[in-house]
Amino acid sequence: MPRIIGVDIPDRKPLKIALRYIYGVGPHTAMQIAKRCNLDPEARMNTFTEADIGMLNSVITESFMVEGDLRRQIAQNIRRLTSINCYRGIRHRRSLPVRGQRTKTNARTRKGRKITVGAIRDKATRKLAND
Repeated sequence: MPRIIGVDIPDRKPLKIALRYIYGVGPHTAMQIAKRCNLDPEARMNTFTEADIGMLNSVITESFMVEGDLRRQIAQNIRRLTSINCYRGIRHRRSLPVRGQRTKTNARTRKGRKITVGAIRDKATRKLAND
């Protein structure tokens, strides 16, 4: 398994698919990287030499923001939004959808499990809820 920027890349997959294992590299970016390195995007990773992998590594580090730097920048942007108390920052802080989605019925992924708010009328049910 070749390592590019500290990420293990599967060697049986084509180059254009294998590069997507790197955080921040999608289909378009993978094709751009292959074109800059003059490598066949359909060729399997196990057919490339160490020199080819080194060239991939250098092109990615010079030209694209990926992995740790990209994660750090995204986290920094979210921290900035929360610190200036803008609408998006408040939504991040409350763990609610940020991009205008509805929250009355959906958004369970972001909000978490349903929690019942209010009094439980039945004594037996209340006792079970307290235990």
